[in-house]
Amino acid sequence: MNLTGLFGGTFNPIHLGHLKVAEEVISRLPLDRILFIPSYIPPHKSPGEVVPVRHRLKMVEIACQGYPAFQVSEVEARRPGPSYSIETLRKLKQAFPADRFFFIVGLDAFLEIDTWKDHTQLLQECSFIVVSRPGFEIELSEKVIEKIRPAHLIILEPGPSLQPEDLPAGGLILLPAETPDISSTDIRKRLRTGQPITGLVPPGVENYIIKHRLYH
Repeated sequence: MNLTGLFGGTFNPIHLGHLKVAEEVISRLPLDRILFIPSYIPPHKSPGEVVPVRHRLKMVEIACQGYPAFQVSEVEARRPGPSYSIETLRKLKQAFPADRFFFIVGLDAFLEIDTWKDHTQLLQECSFIVVSRPGFEIELSEKVIEKIRPAHLIILEPGPSLQPEDLPAGGLILLPAETPDISSTDIRKRLRTGQPITGLVPPGVENYIIKHRLYH
């Protein structure tokens, strides 16, 4: 059985902030792997803002090179239409029936979880690892936690990592983490205005963007 983290998103483009989140999770929690899942058409974004999924998949593949525990999943890229987490989870459960799954989300996304499709069922069917980001304090999640009332709640303080037997079968794990204040929106704006993006994305991703003239 694998303990599998699910890290979904537009990745438009993937950047060093995304990788830092995944590194923090894999270093503090006993996951066997993290699946990066680029969405086909994100339900909360205009399709015109997003480059074709083939480019986003390739950039994620490039970014994950050198990280044995990081893998890329095409489960949403192969399914035309909006990408919903509940449908993705059920597809992956069919493909990997012995795995336990943990959705990895930033706190800003978690605060809007009541807008997700079938979020109640989603919270019942898997656990969530909620990572704090710059500008979003963990305390802001208290109202959401009170509303959804998770079966289990772990606030992971600095110190020893959790062991597999410590991971709840369902519920929330809150992980405060220092992650770079980088956004895909800012990277796209920089590219449109001719500003450098060195140090914001992996070098291979930067080369791919330049080669294919993405976001210009």
